[in-house]
Amino acid sequence: MSTRTLPLLFINLGGEMLYILDQRLRAQNIPADKAKKVMNDIITTMFNKKFLEELFKPQELYSKKALRTVFDRLAHASIMRLNQASMDKLYDLMTMAFKYQVLLCPRPKDILLVSFNHMDAIRDFVKDTPSILSQVDETNKQLVEIYTPLSGGEFQLIRQTLLIFFQDMHIRVSIFLKDKVQNSNGRFVLPTSGPVPYGTHTPGLIRMFSCSGEEVRRMQFRDGGNYCGALREGSFEMYGDRVIKLGTNMYSVSRPVETHMSGTSKNSSQHTKVNTTPNPLAKEELNLLARLMGGLEVQKSANTDSGFRVNLFATDEEEETNRPMQSWLRSWGSLERWENLPPVPAARVTTSWP
Repeated sequence: MSTRTLPLLFINLGGEMLYILDQRLRAQNIPADKAKKVMNDIITTMFNKKFLEELFKPQELYSKKALRTVFDRLAHASIMRLNQASMDKLYDLMTMAFKYQVLLCPRPKDILLVSFNHMDAIRDFVKDTPSILSQVDETNKQLVEIYTPLSGGEFQLIRQTLLIFFQDMHIRVSIFLKDKVQNSNGRFVLPTSGPVPYGTHTPGLIRMFSCSGEEVRRMQFRDGGNYCGALREGSFEMYGDRVIKLGTNMYSVSRPVETHMSGTSKNSSQHTKVNTTPNPLAKEELNLLARLMGGLEVQKSANTDSGFRVNLFATDEEEETNRPMQSWLRSWGSLERWENLPPVPAARVTTSWP
């Protein structure tokens, strides 16, 4: 497990969260001043200096529960309030989008280019607010200083740490399903074509050498795909052409987005709850982050406008309405066991049963 993974995980998930919030706030015609305040407040909290000092310290990844709590607090660091259904789907979209990006990175080191794509987009969100922009630039400098000197092996360890974190998450996302990059069981479809990693050759050729190092024979084989060479390497500086498109905003074109928990994911998450040994450090890590973010929220609350609630996705209002019924059914158990229960429409029972 790499102790340098947490900042990359946080920044990339945070970038995906900002993409989604920006798109949904515009789609729901939230007034521009309120939408801008939401984005600015969240980015200010996300790139708080004291918070990032703790984040960039070498450490193991937080548990899934602890990280989810961090993003719950981050999403509510502004005047916007999300219901539970919206927050669940928001986090599902964030995690599945970044998981897809990690899987598709040609080289482990390209995870850093994905992070820079997110940072470039975040910088664009706050380009008109110099004080917040300076916070983002400072974080970008830290990324360059800490991660660009790392070896390929260290990036491979970071990639493996991320994949271990994501391995039991198989949530179906409508965008991925429609683009046929995700199967109905929530697993991604990896392409067998496209550019190869920078610095490598296209597959299809086997070369054999003698003991003295001279090439003595060549054999060709069918690679089963349509590969091409990488044009150039992306820039690892603060500014530049990243070349790779992973980590850019896939919500720039408005499309309906929904998430669906697959059966595999449900079972694995339940299995994890039963068998996972709690990390003794997780509570302290979470408490520290809660104090940092909680302090920011309290500090800002005195001068903020009255908050507003948002249903980010089309089905959230329906799910929020059904939630009390779901809770009621769970508390009473099977309907056949009880008599004199209030009449419940059959359709509601069918659609709301957990």
